[in-house]
Amino acid sequence: MTRLTSEQGSALLEFALMLTILLTLMFGVMDFSRALYAYHFLSNAAREATRYASVRGSSFPTACSDPPPVQYVCHAVDPGGADITAYVYSIVAPGIYVKGNTANSSCASPSLSQLNVCTKWPGATPTGSTGPCATNNAPGCVVQVEVLYNYEFTLPFVSKDVSSITMTSTSETVIQQ
Repeated sequence: MTRLTSEQGSALLEFALMLTILLTLMFGVMDFSRALYAYHFLSNAAREATRYASVRGSSFPTACSDPPPVQYVCHAVDPGGADITAYVYSIVAPGIYVKGNTANSSCASPSLSQLNVCTKWPGATPTGSTGPCATNNAPGCVVQVEVLYNYEFTLPFVSKDVSSITMTSTSETVIQQ
């Protein structure tokens, strides 16, 4: 019986295994960093959209025209939230890949790489009373904006069941004007 004592090629095998592990970790960290970046954008977009709606309530002096004379210098009284959705699409950050940059105010779960904006005027004050808030966009009433984004991981070996996640961020504030 002969015994193999040659270690020829073992360094190449070890290098290949370690390189695979190193690259997997490196690309995994990069992909999860992109996911955190996307979530940070969502939370910022929701805050900015509620701020936009808050300062452009029903008593804002200028009504929107089609097209507006100056971009986003009008009150956001559209019950469907199209003005707010268009505003969110105007502030999409670099690196957030959105298919079909059209105003989609659907509150449904977005398809891959789709950004959905859902604006609601619950018709209540922060204390829960509905007296002067029977009409939407009145000063002192609440506006709520929810931004949904279906983030798609780029790692090729990730299961199709977990290759994308739906991220959502909601912001609520009181209308000032």
